[in-house]
Parts: sequence; C-alpha cells; structure tokens
Amino acid sequence: MGDAWDLANRTAAAAGVELRELTTLEDADRILEVMTATWGEHQLLPRELIRALMHSGNAPWGAFDGVRMVGYVLGFLGREDDAPHIHSHMLAVLPEYRSRGVGHALKLAQRAAALELGVEIVRWTFDPLLSKNAYFNLVKLGAVCDAFYRNFYGEMTDVLNRGERSDRLVVRWDLTAEPAGPAEERGVVVLDREGPEDRPAPAPGEPPISAPALVRIPRDYHGLRERDRTLALAWRDAAATAIEACLEAGLIARGFSIGSTYVFA
Repeated sequence: MGDAWDLANRTAAAAGVELRELTTLEDADRILEVMTATWGEHQLLPRELIRALMHSGNAPWGAFDGVRMVGYVLGFLGREDDAPHIHSHMLAVLPEYRSRGVGHALKLAQRAAALELGVEIVRWTFDPLLSKNAYFNLVKLGAVCDAFYRNFYGEMTDVLNRGERSDRLVVRWDLTAEPAGPAEERGVVVLDREGPEDRPAPAPGEPPISAPALVRIPRDYHGLRERDRTLALAWRDAAATAIEACLEAGLIARGFSIGSTYVFA
C-alpha cells in the first residue's frame, strides 16, 4: 500500500497540490464550492449527504494548493457479483487547475485508499462522447468499459448536461493493472467521422467478435454541440447504437486512441 500512496503523492506534488482526506463539515462546504464551479449553481449533492459519506467511512479526498481546495474525488463502497468495489461518483477540479495532473492525483489517492481497504476494483460512469474523459479513463488510468446505458440518470439540469440524454459508459478500473497507453486504431470501423463537419458515419452490419471494433467520436463534443445541436443529437444516437452493437457482440472498450477512437476487443 505504501507504493500506492507514494505514487499518488508524487503525482500530486508534480501537479503542485497536496492530497488530504476530507472529513469535516468545512470540507463539505469546500466540496460544494468546487462542485458549483464545475456544474453551475446546481446542488448535485446536499451537504448533509456529503457529511454522511464522510462519517460512514466513505471520506472523499481533496487536492489543496496551500489552504485552498482545488479539486476532489468522492465515492462510496458498492457491491457487484458478491464482490465489493468503490463507486467513484464525482471527480471535479477547478477550471484554472485542469490539465495539469490534479485529477490524476485524486484518482490515485482513491486507488490507494481502496487498496488499503482490500478493494481492488473502482467503477464509475461517464459520457461516452467526451474524448478527454475517455482518454483519461482508458489510457491514463488503464480502465475498461464493460457496460452502457442510455439515459442512465434521466433528465439532468446542470450546465454540462442540460438538454442532453444522459447516456453513460460504465468504467471498470482494476487497481492492480498497469495502464497500456494509447490504443492503435486497428480493426473494423463501426462508427466513423466523415466530411469537414465530422458527421457520424455508421458502418453497415455488426462488428465481428473475432476482430477489434473501432468507434470514433467527436474530438470536441462540447464545442460541436455549441455549433450544431442537431449534429450533436445525431452523434448521441449514432454512438449509442455503435456501442450497444459492440457490447452485444461480446466486446468491451479496452482502449482509446489519440485519434478519439474507442477500441472494442
């Protein structure tokens, strides 16, 4: 376990932050501040629930720049197939601290804390159209995605998800596995991008179980959505159909490329 914490703390130091367990009512208020800065004036979790998670042994972890908390990761113990796992419900970093390794350090803190409990699997959900999240989850952390749900949370009213169908891929992070790096784009293309507008281009037929399958997504979905809501909706439907076809064929998302492509195998 020492190695896990050493890796987490070294990653945090490289990002210019310090990791701390969040256990107090004041920490709950700090979480709400970062939450609001990320998702807007919309209380996704009540302070009382955050406090209850802390008290029940599900303490979140925070990243601090001096006395200021700039990010947090929050989860709780779950169970699946008679085995425990951590469900990582939230990871948020203040805008000015993103893309410098703070989120990575927080996930590694969550990993170290889980291993201390004897838990070796962490799960969470994310929007499959967000390429940065996919790269972080599948490449930097080395996780896989083995399930998908359309409209998992129903209608959401925060600024990032408002007006969207809340489709979600389900992540499985084996805490004892090593990340393999970006995937190579070799296999059958199930969903492609075409034309200067990067329109979705589904391939005919279903992906064969014996070969990897490629599902390409927009490189910047949020930017695309701002430009063309109709095109964004088309991508939402096309990606859902392609991912469902891959999973039904017995494949799971085992990698992600630098070209914003899922590799199902």
